[in-house]
Amino acid sequence: MKKLRLFLLSVLTAAAAFGADTVLARAEYVKRIESCEAVLRELQMNPATAIPADILAQARGLVITNQVRAGIILGVKDGYGVVMVKRPSGQWSVPAFLKAGEASIGLQLGASAVETVYVIMDDATPRLLYNQRFNIGADAKAIAGPRVAERENNRQPLIAAPVLVYTRNMGLFAGATVKAGYLTRDDTANRSFYSTTYTLPEILYSDWITPSPEVQPLMAYVQQIAP
Repeated sequence: MKKLRLFLLSVLTAAAAFGADTVLARAEYVKRIESCEAVLRELQMNPATAIPADILAQARGLVITNQVRAGIILGVKDGYGVVMVKRPSGQWSVPAFLKAGEASIGLQLGASAVETVYVIMDDATPRLLYNQRFNIGADAKAIAGPRVAERENNRQPLIAAPVLVYTRNMGLFAGATVKAGYLTRDDTANRSFYSTTYTLPEILYSDWITPSPEVQPLMAYVQQIAP
């Protein structure tokens, strides 16, 4: 599977540089973008895991992560992701790179990788990534979101949560509280990939970054499913 190959290549490179702000080859950053796009597409292709359209229509941001399990007992120790926000114009931003790790949420018991999409339902939560490590479930309440396959109940209490969590694993019940490790911005990756000195706020909320061809498929897909 293409996504699995891309992810394993990314993990091997990331493991070599674990804990260091190492500038990677551009091809590695492209693999990360493509891998995150594949996670979202595959989640949406399966009605049993897909995020409902009404949830996506109200989303203010998306975080897509790939995390690798360091060991059966140690849990997830390293990973990466991207964040995108919906601007006031209704257009989605370019994807900005994140670091993701220390997750121990049991989303995919026994698997070597944890693939997760966080749907951000307010404008304040993405800003938690500006200057600090953002602990999902601690700094902002995170709950398992409803899926397309589930009965349509009153979703308003769920939508009121800042973060809705989606994974390809079938074990989470809608509304269950989730603690999913940390996210932090990856300034090194963003500066290298976009050839800029701009930091996360400018990358997400300004028009100063021209989308490169490599990020346009992900941007177009997100705009399609979350207009």
